[in-house]
Amino acid sequence: MQFPESWLREFCNPPLTTAELAETLTMAGLEVEELRPVAPPFSKIVVGEIKEAVQHPDADRLRICQVDVGQGALLNIVCGAPNARVGIKVPCALVGAELPPGDDGKPFLIKVGKLRGVESQGMLCSARELKLSEDHGGLLELSADAPVGQDIRAHLDLDDTLFTLKLTPNLAHCLSVFGIARELSALTGAPLVQPQYPSLPATLADKLAVRVSAADLCGRFSGRIVRNVNTRASTPQWMLDRLARCGQRGVSPLVDISNYVMFELGRPSHIFDLDKIHGGLDVRWGKPGETLKLLNGNTITVDEKVGVIADDQAVESLAGIMGGDATAVSDDTRHIYVEAAFWWPKAVAGRSRRFNFSTDAGHRFERGVDPSLTVEHIERITQLIIDICGTPETAYGPIEDQTVSMPAAKPVTLRVARAAKVIGMPLSQVQCADALQRLGLQVAQGEGTLTVTPPAYRFDINIEEDLIEEIARIVGYNSLPTTPPLAPITPKLPAEATRSAFAVRHALAGLGYQETINFSFVEDRWERELAGNAAPIRLLNPIASQMNVMRSSLLGSLLQVLKFNLDRKAQRVRVFELGRVFLRDESVRNTDTTVEGFHQPMRVAGLAYGPADALQWGCTEQGVDFFDVKGDVEALLAPLQAVFEPGNHPSMHPGRCARVVLNGRAIGFVGELHPQWRQGWDLPQAPLMFELDLDAVLARSVPAFQPVAKQQAVERDLAVVVAERVTHAEVMASVREAVPGGLLRSAVLFDVYRPKPLRDGEAAPAAAQVGQGEKSLAVRLTLGRDEATLTEAEIESTVQLVIAQLKERTGARLRV
Repeated sequence: MQFPESWLREFCNPPLTTAELAETLTMAGLEVEELRPVAPPFSKIVVGEIKEAVQHPDADRLRICQVDVGQGALLNIVCGAPNARVGIKVPCALVGAELPPGDDGKPFLIKVGKLRGVESQGMLCSARELKLSEDHGGLLELSADAPVGQDIRAHLDLDDTLFTLKLTPNLAHCLSVFGIARELSALTGAPLVQPQYPSLPATLADKLAVRVSAADLCGRFSGRIVRNVNTRASTPQWMLDRLARCGQRGVSPLVDISNYVMFELGRPSHIFDLDKIHGGLDVRWGKPGETLKLLNGNTITVDEKVGVIADDQAVESLAGIMGGDATAVSDDTRHIYVEAAFWWPKAVAGRSRRFNFSTDAGHRFERGVDPSLTVEHIERITQLIIDICGTPETAYGPIEDQTVSMPAAKPVTLRVARAAKVIGMPLSQVQCADALQRLGLQVAQGEGTLTVTPPAYRFDINIEEDLIEEIARIVGYNSLPTTPPLAPITPKLPAEATRSAFAVRHALAGLGYQETINFSFVEDRWERELAGNAAPIRLLNPIASQMNVMRSSLLGSLLQVLKFNLDRKAQRVRVFELGRVFLRDESVRNTDTTVEGFHQPMRVAGLAYGPADALQWGCTEQGVDFFDVKGDVEALLAPLQAVFEPGNHPSMHPGRCARVVLNGRAIGFVGELHPQWRQGWDLPQAPLMFELDLDAVLARSVPAFQPVAKQQAVERDLAVVVAERVTHAEVMASVREAVPGGLLRSAVLFDVYRPKPLRDGEAAPAAAQVGQGEKSLAVRLTLGRDEATLTEAEIESTVQLVIAQLKERTGARLRV
């Protein structure tokens, strides 16, 4: 929230400098995010009045002006502004004045000069030249009552500071200048100027029929008719200045008045054109299919979950958020209806996001607006309307106030001993009571307890901890003692048989992957298609309508990153993510780190797309394939050796997907994207992906040292013929089982041969050792023993054992 310091000090003016004021607010939880001056530094610029303006003899666009700056003699100033004319008052820079720095960062010094042969003794300024706004349409015209010769900084109150506060959602009562002043008074003890709401007696009996049909939408609705207003009047400059310093531009006098009261008192309101209302108003929930054109020009379709204000013919306003275009006030409006209501926060929360916009009114109502002052605030709005838009014929009816369902104040009890324990410093009951009473809270004291009844404007006080927070804020965080921790601090060393998540990130980065960080909530389509999850965990209040479920797989997020990069002409993409997934699991119970019914494991996933290597001269460009990504997974798991078995995954190609098994437990999948989803995502080629349980990836065997073998190893090559269905894993398992006593140091497949397929009618060669449907696998065995060199008999017997085991387990025969 942004506001000027001068406005705040009108309500509460403690003896603090601007910096001390900002520090006080920040240390009380109202973080001051930015302080900046209203105007940049400049000097010797005063209010001047143009007494004469004649055409320059040698320039069509220049005028020679005689300007009174309160120094007796008139100044001769040449000006090229189109609105330079007799009678207006404008900022006048005297000789020696310094204007705000330009693009070069240097101040602009005003000197006596000549323009087309005519001497100019100063400069008449626009708002843009003073860096007050970007308006460069002409001179900045001041009010007619501006004192000639007065310093322009004093006249426009430019020695002011803009405060920008970063408020947390529980500080709804501070979303107004008066609300912040109320907090400041409690913090400093400075007196608070209470706003006055003088009651205006009705001058006509007109009322608008209003029916509140939804008590769970609107708890209180107040309004009054005002007739014969002048909507063509000008908004006073002081109001426009305050609105601008709150970040709100002027629109029209009635809209400006409504916005002004919102910033002043935190009360959003709405003003209808009375003549455009058909019959009466009905405050209700929307009906499916109803449409509304809003003030911002958007046309929306509402349903039964959105609150509206409707007349007898159509929906006219989006309750608590924005008015409709059909009943908006305009320059032709003569009769109006002023409305102020209390909308239940839960009835407004999230509705703006459904329609992809936000408003100041919705921001306040969804956090809670004081329901007790709707009538008083209408009185304030009415008085401003009379002062600014009033005419001799202006008349106003009585305020019709309907109280339907007001929030009940629930007393909250604070234990003083509990507050002292939580805050961490000794506190007396008198201190706690004083802090709460300074905040305007009603306190009833008991034996060691304080019972507080929250006022209507405090929606954030519900439990004991809320009161403890208020006491800590008022006592002051700076007052908290500096004490060492009482518990012993011992380092928590990771197990030697694990590695850190950072090491996994480092390993994947070394393999050429880049880390991505994505939202944990995704589109439900991703869960159905890519994860095969028909019942994902749904969010009650998603930040976007399409991101409405929690992910059970990381692959959808990576595919979205791939699509984003391909749309920007990326040719080669390698990405990975370490993230949490969310699964339903009834066995999970509530603990400090778990939520009942939901399992939230960490996983690591990666995706590779495009060429296997970056463009280079040393090798031919080749697209990444299954074995490239399989090798990356093996490198990530090393020195542990995983087994890759044929598997099925909803997002992967049925014939190009492997299940990763480590120590007999399945830890994930690796494979190519399913052709159906490749087509659905409009990808030129299929990416390769993997997803593994992070706990399994972090596991490591403790290193075991062994001496280097002293005896020379022996190598033997075997070529066996097996059926095409026999896998490499089955062959290696047979070899390892066959060799006794640790003689086998390694077994490596180094060649695969398959016969060429036969043409139709062609017979296989009679001497062929490898028939159709078979393959030849060549394996190199490395044998050795530490105690002594192997004998030829031992080598031969070991080889024969391997051949016999292969024949028994896989049906292999030796190829000669």
